[in-house]
Amino acid sequence: MLQTAFDAYNSQNYPKALELFTALAEQSNPTALSSLGFMYQSGLGVEKDLSAAYEFYVKAADLEEPTALFNLALMYADGVVVLHDQFKAHELLIRSAVLNFPQAQYEAALSLERGLGCIQNFSEAAFWYEEAAKRGHAGAFNNLGVLLKEGHGVLQDYPKAFICFSRGAGLNLAESQYNLGLMYDQGLGCDADHDQALEWCRKAAYNGHEKAKIIIQNLQEEGKIIW
Repeated sequence: MLQTAFDAYNSQNYPKALELFTALAEQSNPTALSSLGFMYQSGLGVEKDLSAAYEFYVKAADLEEPTALFNLALMYADGVVVLHDQFKAHELLIRSAVLNFPQAQYEAALSLERGLGCIQNFSEAAFWYEEAAKRGHAGAFNNLGVLLKEGHGVLQDYPKAFICFSRGAGLNLAESQYNLGLMYDQGLGCDADHDQALEWCRKAAYNGHEKAKIIIQNLQEEGKIIW
């Protein structure tokens, strides 16, 4: 029945999906409870109801459903329905991260890097960035690359930082494309290659990176490049 519910959801037959998820939720199916939470939060097939969404997420989180834990964390971080509580948000993010939910691993790392709801810890941040990166999270590749480049919480390692930025850039993340361009420009972790630096800067600019756009614009105005 769960797959049938997802099929209905994916085909945008939200009333049918709601009916099936509700039936499964009555059997305490954690995935169905979490899915209902999202549908109520987004107003899909039902009138938007953030309080109901919260209740479904709580029930699913009690069953250690990773997506519900993550969404519940965001509610506490943003003060939606509940009072803003960054410490509770971080606790929920870690619980979701332990269950291998990549976005939670990334957000938990951000919290640790910035000291939001926890004691700032660059080493633990690097650990969770790496876990998210293993699962293909572009932002995690980039942020781990920054820690490796600067030597924050980990040994400074330009070649590894270069690899991380390359992976993020390959996933079309503008920030990684810009950082990769800087690595080529400065010859950090690679042979200096100004043509490659310019090419990655162009890609970052095309993808909306503000610093990259300014660099390209300045080069054009100085007549050093045509496009």
